[in-house]
Amino acid sequence: MTLAEMQFLPPDLRLASAEIFVLLMACLILLFDLLVRERKRTATYVATQASLVGAAVITATSSSGDIAFTFSNMFVADMLGDVLKLLLYLTVFVVLLYSRRYVLEREQMAKGEYYALALFATLGMMVMITANHFLSVYVGLELLSLSLYAMVAMNRDSVPATEAAMKYFVLGALASGLLLYGMSMIYGATGSLDISAVAERLAIGQVDKGILVFGLVFLVSGIAFKLGVVPFHMWIPDVYHGAPTAVTLFIATAPKLAAFAIVMRMLVNGLIVMAADWQSMLIFLSVLSMAIGNIAAIAQTNLKRMLAYSAISHMGFMLLGLVTGVVGMDRQFAFNAYSSAMFYVVTYVLTSAGTFGMILLLAKSGFESDELEDFKGLNKRSPWFAAVMMMMMFSMAGVPFFVGFFAKFSVLQAVVAAGYLWLAIVAVLFSLIGCFYYLRVVKIMYFDQPVSNQPIDAPMDTKILLSVNGLLVAALGIVPQSLMSVCAVSVLFSI
Repeated sequence: MTLAEMQFLPPDLRLASAEIFVLLMACLILLFDLLVRERKRTATYVATQASLVGAAVITATSSSGDIAFTFSNMFVADMLGDVLKLLLYLTVFVVLLYSRRYVLEREQMAKGEYYALALFATLGMMVMITANHFLSVYVGLELLSLSLYAMVAMNRDSVPATEAAMKYFVLGALASGLLLYGMSMIYGATGSLDISAVAERLAIGQVDKGILVFGLVFLVSGIAFKLGVVPFHMWIPDVYHGAPTAVTLFIATAPKLAAFAIVMRMLVNGLIVMAADWQSMLIFLSVLSMAIGNIAAIAQTNLKRMLAYSAISHMGFMLLGLVTGVVGMDRQFAFNAYSSAMFYVVTYVLTSAGTFGMILLLAKSGFESDELEDFKGLNKRSPWFAAVMMMMMFSMAGVPFFVGFFAKFSVLQAVVAAGYLWLAIVAVLFSLIGCFYYLRVVKIMYFDQPVSNQPIDAPMDTKILLSVNGLLVAALGIVPQSLMSVCAVSVLFSI
């Protein structure tokens, strides 16, 4: 080893300034909350939201658009990471705003730990988004997972919440083991855990192909669990149903952005030479997820469980964009396919936030409002919020002209362009099946008699945000070009 190689290069902390800021704020909020005597924890809530705004400002002002590495190549700063982090801050901000009243009405959750855990989970997702090393991915993933386990179990008096947390913890530990084992096999085959170095060694053929494929199976299995796709979906319905609705909202939205990021980092950036192997696995996972997710959702009477199976099918649909990026080692389809998959994830997060926001809007102290019958006759109680919920359902079903339609259309376009016509036909058929349970919610709201005529009572900020969320779903369906362009540019300058 030469003297130059032995010299230690100090990390460029400026590139990781947003992560450092969120970590410091999470620790300060934990300490600060000890001094807060107010039950509503208004100061803690405001400080948490301010932290997210501050992180967004830091990320936006420090972004150069170039690809840069630091911390011995374990951290990468690029356009894709910056855009996903900005979307992440916005998502968590909206989630906490939607959850505010719900949390205050439940004594076990109305504590500062809820907000601190939300920030630590956000930090974990930020690390996942900017990871350029398999161990960085794992550290970020575990920070996110441990925070979510605690958040699911925060309502200790709830038996379903405690049961959901236990299931999530046990299955999450199993998935982490699969992921780590896969990483160890890849290290054994390539001699490195640096994603960039792994890609270089694969490109020149200095690998043990047998061990690499073996490790790839475990790696994809671990990723599939975090995405919640079949056959690693068993935790999704129970956790969505058992967790407090505010936590379900968090799980259903922000982690999807981070999961997309690690798929791009590990499979696309690191293991693109192995595309033929992992794409065949993802096709299998995608078709199974769309089939089981849509069919199982039909039988659900609980809205949260229905949305859980819906999430499984949507993640299966998103995988379609990833399986068509490379065809016969030709990467000409990559840009279109990966930007379509990113657009799909972003629009799903936007729609899912509004859907769970509606459930939280109708929830009251001691009443979850998560059964289908709780939405009966909603149009008679509030025509506007019934319309907002209808927009969300139409978007998820892929009805023109809502943003969900263009998200599905962009993915299908990429699939057909890559020559997978049969796969596009299968996706369309399962999407048609999925329309049933979404339109059933609309039918219940508009044609059934209400169980209660009690007016909807909620904070004005929640009502305004929910209205904006609904209008955004409708507006982006009419003019999706702006969001599509953001996704396209971020992928173009990062792969």
